[in-house]
Amino acid sequence: MDKSLATSVFESLASGVRLDIYRLLVKAGPQGLVAGEIGTALDVPPTNLSFHLKALTHAQLVSVVQEGRYQRYRANLALMQDLIVYLTAECCAGHPEQCAETSLTPVCP
Repeated sequence: MDKSLATSVFESLASGVRLDIYRLLVKAGPQGLVAGEIGTALDVPPTNLSFHLKALTHAQLVSVVQEGRYQRYRANLALMQDLIVYLTAECCAGHPEQCAETSLTPVCP
């Protein structure tokens, strides 16, 4: 991952609505959700939801697949994992084996 992509991801998630959408899609897992389900779950009007989903798609945080007249959205978990690796690559001065373990990633003590 490069700095430009990391910045784009953070900028996209800086919106509370987009962060809620992404977290909801993570919770939904690989099956994802159609736009109407997202809007209903978060009580976001369709026009507002469309704007936020477009921003998340542009930042590559979500993927979208057309299913008939519906669009199904899925969280890009691989991108988030790449972001975590990018953020922790220099943990403990580049010696991650010296970092304390957590459930997700190494963190410096």
